Amino acid sequence: MRDPITSIGLISDTHGLLREEALEALRGVELIIHAGDVGKPEILTALGKLAPLVTVKGNIDTGSWASQLPATATVQAGQANIYVLHDVHAMELDPAAAGFQIVVSGHSHRPGRSERSGVIYINPGSAGHRRFRLPVTVARVDLGLIPWNVTFIDLVKV
Repeated sequence: MRDPITSIGLISDTHGLLREEALEALRGVELIIHAGDVGKPEILTALGKLAPLVTVKGNIDTGSWASQLPATATVQAGQANIYVLHDVHAMELDPAAAGFQIVVSGHSHRPGRSERSGVIYINPGSAGHRRFRLPVTVARVDLGLIPWNVTFIDLVKV
């Protein structure tokens, strides 16, 4: 029997750029979730070498390589049911009523963690090209701690 997943890496909005700092920040996790706007299939190949990978399609993922990517995904990790989509504003379900404890999304390029109705919403921010003055980040979630710990990692120091 396999031990439950306790360490998850979150990445989004790479837009065709996978920084070495992102790979380093995600090294050692047991699962990686990419919340869309991948940009190039090579990014998924590189991330998949680090850990099992779950990816959803973002609004820029339009090439033939992206046709296999789903708009949403669900993941069971440890005690967490996780719902993944690119743009949280496009969500067509009530995650609490559907039994999800975590929602992972991207799109806004703004890293953040919030909680509503017992559901944790996490946006790892953008790991690709810097946009405006927003940080370039990924996130790690430790499901081995209670409450679950979300850490944002700045990839580019200002």
